[in-house]
Amino acid sequence: MRWFFTVMVCFIMLSACGQRKFSGKFSNGFTSTTLSFSVSKDGQWLTDLVFDGYWRCGGSTEKIKAGPEKRIPIKNGEFHAVVTDPDSGGSSAFRFAVDGAVKGNLANGTFRMSIVALSCDTHLLKWTAAAK
Repeated sequence: MRWFFTVMVCFIMLSACGQRKFSGKFSNGFTSTTLSFSVSKDGQWLTDLVFDGYWRCGGSTEKIKAGPEKRIPIKNGEFHAVVTDPDSGGSSAFRFAVDGAVKGNLANGTFRMSIVALSCDTHLLKWTAAAK
């Protein structure tokens, strides 16, 4: 009966089942800034990417928690993507640029988030992450 419950929960909450959740930090940029994401069970998709920390915006430092809603394809353990939110782009759109590699329970790469019209930018950050 217990396995049936587990299967039903996985079916209802499909995005939460079989994914590996990664949590990481940056080797440059503001301290206490983190990055988290999930990798699908088959290793082909990166989802739930979240930057949580500080960036420069309009000449001041601001704390922000943001990330793209779209999933990012992973091929041969690597991912390279630039995602704008909203899709139509424009000068006030968020721009997320992420590159990385996943090998087992470890991952590393670069990340940059910006909004051109507001002069907001994390600048290029280097990160490492581990599966929880």
